[in-house]
Amino acid sequence: MGVIRPAAKAALWRWRETLIGLGLMALGGWWGFFTGGGLLHYVGYAVLLAGAALVVAGVQRARFRQGGGGPGVVQITEGRIGYFGPLDGGLVDLREMTQLRLDRRDTPPHWVLEQPGQPPLHIPLTAAGADQLFDAFATLPGLRTEHMLRQMQATGAKAVVIWQKPETRDSIVRLH
Repeated sequence: MGVIRPAAKAALWRWRETLIGLGLMALGGWWGFFTGGGLLHYVGYAVLLAGAALVVAGVQRARFRQGGGGPGVVQITEGRIGYFGPLDGGLVDLREMTQLRLDRRDTPPHWVLEQPGQPPLHIPLTAAGADQLFDAFATLPGLRTEHMLRQMQATGAKAVVIWQKPETRDSIVRLH
C-alpha cells in the first residue's frame, strides 16, 4: 500500500518540472537574499533564474501532458517519430514533416503528422509516450508553443493546423 493516493501521485508527476523549479527558486532566493553576501549570494541569483526558467518550461510541459492509458505507443529516436497502435502506425521524420494538425473530431483527439509520400500519421494525445512529442514538436521551425497549448485545451470538434513547414506555406495555390 502506497502512502500517496494514485491520483495525487499522477498530479505530482505531471507537474514535476514546475515543482522542482519552485524548489530551486526557493533555494536560490534564500541564498541570494538571506545570506551575508559573498559568492553564495551571486550563485543564489543564478539558481533563482534557473528555477524560474524551469517553472515556465514545466508549466508548458504539464499543459501538454494529457495523461496515459490511450491506445498505442510513441517512440522518438534520432529525429524520427514512431507510433505503434493497435490498428495502425508508422514513422515520420521531423525534418521531412510538412504539417502538424490537431484533430479533435476523434476520441481521444489525435495529432496528425504529414510527410510527403506517406499517409498521414495519427497519434492519440493519450498514447503511451505522447508526452515526448513536446520536445520533438519544439524543434519545428516557427512553431508557436502557446498556440499549440491553447488549441489542446480548446473545445469543439474540428481539425486545426498547428504548424506548417514555411516552404510549403508559400507554395499553396490560392483560388481567391
